[in-house]
Amino acid sequence: MLNDSYQLSDLTLKNRIIMAPLTRLRAGDGNAPTPLNAQYYGQRASFGLIISEATPVMPEGHGYPQTPGIYTPKQIAAWKTVTQAVHNKNGRIFCQLWHCGRISHNAYQPNNQTPPAPSPVNPHIKVMHPNDWHEMDSNTPHAMTQDEIHTTIKAFKQAVENAKEAGFDGVEIHGANGYLINQFLIQGVNTRQDQYGGSIENRARFLFEVLDATVPLWPGRVGLRLSPPTDYKEIESNNLDDRAQLFSHVIKKLNDYQLAYLHLVEPRMYEDHDPNTYSLPLSSQDFRPLYNGTLISAGGHTKESAETLINSGQADLIAFGRDAIANPDLPERLAKSAPLNAYNRDTFYGGDATGYTDYPSLK
Repeated sequence: MLNDSYQLSDLTLKNRIIMAPLTRLRAGDGNAPTPLNAQYYGQRASFGLIISEATPVMPEGHGYPQTPGIYTPKQIAAWKTVTQAVHNKNGRIFCQLWHCGRISHNAYQPNNQTPPAPSPVNPHIKVMHPNDWHEMDSNTPHAMTQDEIHTTIKAFKQAVENAKEAGFDGVEIHGANGYLINQFLIQGVNTRQDQYGGSIENRARFLFEVLDATVPLWPGRVGLRLSPPTDYKEIESNNLDDRAQLFSHVIKKLNDYQLAYLHLVEPRMYEDHDPNTYSLPLSSQDFRPLYNGTLISAGGHTKESAETLINSGQADLIAFGRDAIANPDLPERLAKSAPLNAYNRDTFYGGDATGYTDYPSLK
């Protein structure tokens, strides 16, 4: 079942097992991928689809050290080596397009300005310095002007063209986990009084303007990731009624777009409870009836929970994160019910090949 092929728009995936987007902080000079990155992704080409680590679409979009961008010729050329490594093993890979918004710091901004965001609401988190990785207190961001909003939308649009040039099979718009698009959606973070704030329709406007700019460039090859239950990065909204209405509005409207898929993060990513149950609201079971296209579920899945979701029709594809880090051959292991390598959290972020390309396969 998990290892059955799946037709995603005009792409045939070899199985229903997706490698989730995983930030690893191992890019090289100029925020460009390295040969080690190409090796890492190439090792995981047996997944039905790889979604790359979050990739900033413009210099202002960075908020972490050593994250690969996709806005310079050097970055595009380096990504080509990654996509070639995957394609050489008959794999598929999408690029996740990202802007951190307020989850940044002056130190990352081109002119040392405050980070751009929907509104000047400080997330009150620790941010790593881009050079020596020491912890800093987050800044209060500045509210983006309408010119900045339009420039950012153009950057997402250009990133789609750059991803095509780099050899990706598609892109995923990162609308989740407390970053820029998510910041526009959520009350308390977005306090704007213009057409991008206030009502649900206004808070969703930035997301849909990004989709309007990108989907027509690559119909059927643009996915979207959302995290309805997220409280990641101090998203200040505990109003579940508003969130339910907000994401119901957004997900219904997504049916008007020729998306590759909708990728939802489950509540269990944010709460510690049985991975085979969905006791919290705003899970894929709440939104599956609203969306007609391919749905990916992500969030601490086991083989059993993944099969339960597919059998019930609650999801079409299942994304694995931490197990994808530790098991480059995860599809084979799941097919054979083989033991999984344990992941090492200490090597998730930064460093060298240790905890990156040295996890053993069954062979």
